[in-house]
Amino acid sequence: MKNRILSTMQRIGKSFMLPIAILPIAGLLQGIAIALTNQSMIEAYLLESVLGEGTLIYSFMLILKNVASAIFDDLPLIFAAGVSLGMAKKEKEVAALASMISFFVMHTTISAVLQVQGQILEDGSIASSVLPGTIAEVCGIPTLQMGVFGGIIVGLGVAALHNRFFKIQLPNALFF
Repeated sequence: MKNRILSTMQRIGKSFMLPIAILPIAGLLQGIAIALTNQSMIEAYLLESVLGEGTLIYSFMLILKNVASAIFDDLPLIFAAGVSLGMAKKEKEVAALASMISFFVMHTTISAVLQVQGQILEDGSIASSVLPGTIAEVCGIPTLQMGVFGGIIVGLGVAALHNRFFKIQLPNALFF
């Protein structure tokens, strides 16, 4: 029993390391890009001709900053896919795809419930009675602000269901 618990905890730790491994490089790239596009720094070191707006390096740094920001903005989705990938015993790619689909389904469902309850208005704005910071956009979907925790929950749930039911064979009429 003790070995089984330790084995499970070790698998959970390893599955968290998959998405965490991209954070240092994304942070470094974002930091370098922000530093090299900072107008105060460019003016202080007289680098307008090399790093000023409109130069090739400045444009490349803006692209780099946006790419790194996308990684941080979509971290919950990355965690959902990474955790399910790490926790799945077999057919890991199916688990990763299922977790991404489940992530979107979860947030779309939450968004619909918030609209039914009147917390998200018809025009897409947030009702005045909602506490600030509780509703955010995740991949363009207005939903509850769950952060990475939502991705971890989806990843663990999908992995548990996947490990239990991935061997099921559907009838030929439903199989594709």
